[in-house]
Amino acid sequence: MIATTTSGAVALVTIDRHERRNALDTEHCLALQAAVTGAAAAARVVVITGAGSAFSAGADLSDAYRSEFRDALRALLELLGDVPVPVIAAVNGPALGAGTQLAIAADLRIVAPAARFGVPAGRLGLALDHWTVRRLALLAGGATARLVLLAGEEVDAEAALRRGLAERAGDLQEALLWAGGIAELAPLTLAAHKLALERAGGEEADHAEVVAAVRAAWESDDFAEGLAAFGEHRPPRFEGR
Repeated sequence: MIATTTSGAVALVTIDRHERRNALDTEHCLALQAAVTGAAAAARVVVITGAGSAFSAGADLSDAYRSEFRDALRALLELLGDVPVPVIAAVNGPALGAGTQLAIAADLRIVAPAARFGVPAGRLGLALDHWTVRRLALLAGGATARLVLLAGEEVDAEAALRRGLAERAGDLQEALLWAGGIAELAPLTLAAHKLALERAGGEEADHAEVVAAVRAAWESDDFAEGLAAFGEHRPPRFEGR
C-alpha cells in the first residue's frame, strides 16, 4: 500500500509494505507514481519514506526480472525529477537496489542512523540503467559509485553524509520540519531551479524550457512580494503565481 497524508504545504508519501520491507514491484511503482503526482499537485514539498524499519529493501524479486517492472520503475524515477516541487527522501533504514535508485532520484535526502545504501546487482546478475549510474556518480562522486556498483559495498548514514549521498541527518520528524521550511520558499523559484538542475547539459529545447521557467519567476507576483517583504522586514507570503 502507498499512503499519502498532507499537513499544510507538505505531503508525506509512505511505502507501507512492511511485510516485504517495502520492496517495490510493478504495482507499487505505479501506485507511487500516482501518489507523487497527486501530492505534487496539492503540496509544495513531497517527502517519501518507508513504513517500519526499512526505506525500501529493493525490487521484489518475484517481479524484478519482468520488463513491465523495469519500465514502471524507470517512469517513477523520471517522475521525481519532472514534478515541479522539491522531493525529499527520508531514508529511515536500508535503501537497497531499487530503494537506492528511488532515494537518489529525489532532490534531497535525509538519513536516520539506520539508513544504508547499496546495490546488490552483481549478486543477482542484473545491471542498472545508465541514468541510475550517472545519477549516483553525480551525487556521490565516481569513487563512491564504483565502490557501490563494482565492489558491491554498502554506504551507511555517516558515510552517505560525508560522501554527498545525503544532505542531512535526521528522522522523519526532522525531515518534515525541513520540508516545512522549504515549503515557505517561492514555489516558482524552486521550480525553475529544479528544472535547471534536471536539464543541465541537456538539449537546446531543454535550455529554452529553463529560460521560460526563470522568466516566469522574475515576472511573478511572488517576486514583487519578495521585494516588498524584504523592504518591510517581514517574512514573505508566496502564493506560487
